[in-house]
This record gives sequence, C-alpha cells and structure tokens, in this order.
Amino acid sequence: MNSRTQAVYAGAAPRARKSRWPARLDWLQSASGLVLALFMWGHMFFVSSILFGKDAMWTVSKAFEGYFIFGRSLPWLVSVVVAVVLLLLVVHAMLAVRKFPISYAQYRAFRDHAGDMKHGDTTLWWWQVVTGFALFFLASMHLFVMLSRPDQIGPFESADRVWSDHYWVLYLVLLFAVELHGGIGLYRLAVKWNWFGGAHPDVARTRLKTLKWALTVFFLALGLATLAAYIKIGIEHAPRAGETYTPAWVQPAGAPVVK
Repeated sequence: MNSRTQAVYAGAAPRARKSRWPARLDWLQSASGLVLALFMWGHMFFVSSILFGKDAMWTVSKAFEGYFIFGRSLPWLVSVVVAVVLLLLVVHAMLAVRKFPISYAQYRAFRDHAGDMKHGDTTLWWWQVVTGFALFFLASMHLFVMLSRPDQIGPFESADRVWSDHYWVLYLVLLFAVELHGGIGLYRLAVKWNWFGGAHPDVARTRLKTLKWALTVFFLALGLATLAAYIKIGIEHAPRAGETYTPAWVQPAGAPVVK
C-alpha cells in the first residue's frame, strides 16, 4: 500500500502534488530575457558602425542580407531574424506580465511595501516593470518597421528614417528604456541564479550592481553618439531623402560618387 492510499484510509486528504509549471515558466522568462538582452547589445554594436563611416555601416547591413555570401542582397533574411526576435519579445512579455501588479490595490500594496523597505533591488525591479511595459509598444513598433522594410536599412536609408521620418523621438525614448530594462534584467538574472555569487554573495552583488551601471552608462553613451550620427547624416541628406547609399568601390565605373 503506497503512502497516498494509506493517507486515504487514515482519513487524511492526499497531499496535492506541486506543479512544476511556475518554475518552468520562470526559467523560460529568464532564458528569453537573457537572449533578448544579448541581442540588444549586439544590435547596438551593429548600428553604431555608422560611427566608423557610411561604408562601415553599409558593409555590416549588407552582411546580414547575405550580400558577401550570395553575391546579392536578400533583405528577407533580415525579416526572418526580426520575426524571431519579435516572437521572442512577445513570449517574454507574456511570461513577465504574470508578476506585474494588475490592479490598483496590488500597486498600492507594492508601493507601501517598497516605501517601508527602501530596498535598492526592489526599486530596480519596479523600473524594470515600467520600462518593460514601455518596451512592449516601442520595441514592437521598431521591429515591425524592420520586418516590413528590411531593404531600407543603410547609411542614408536609416538616417532618412531617423530624421526625415521623425523616428528620432521614438529611438531616443527606446534607447533609454531598452538599456535600463536590459541592464537591470541581466543584473537580476545574475543575482537570482547566483551566477557569480561565490563564497561572498553580498560582495558579488555590490560588484554586479557597479558593473550593471557601468555597462548602462557605456551603452547609453554609445547609443546617443550613434543616434547623433544618424541625425547629422539625415539633416545633410534631407534634400535627397529616399536616395539609397552605395559605396564608391561598389558603384559601376563612371557613376557619380554618392557621399
């Protein structure tokens, strides 16, 4: 006779088996957040190639279109990558919203609790909620543009979108939201899963927080410099908005050089 049957005969209610799904969903949320944060950093380095000149940015964008492998651009390759990232963003948001305050009473309880504790990590979690909510809309807008217009990525094309199409407002807000959210998320993942805890977790947490803010400042500075570069090119190119960029070494002989 097993323990469950013995409990029934003894008159005690059988102990309910705990579901493993909350832990699984938590792990999926962490994994999807990690992938998105690493993608965010990689994406920032790619778009910041404009700081090395138009040819550098053109080379990076064409590399993702398979230009140097297939001998011609295949923009739909970019759409495939963007679609996967967009799907991952939606999944991550659905998993994360489980922990958001969904009523004013829950928000007030959290506010009072956070006010009494005055705990730095609790405040960071709240900022992650706020920026995460904003990102669901801002990042989705940006990804949809990349998904539907993958051929409009390049020195002139991107600069025209930033300046002539007035996307610089969206990108400025998106920059701060994504860098704060991603940086806080990676810090909380490291603490939650004790990646670098070692024998002195409190010391490791302090160091992780310092590293988190250093990385946030670095990527914000890089992002602002990159956005400023696109704005500058966009202003200069505004009279010819819509013209695509082709490096001089790719243009056919005799063609006018585009600068």
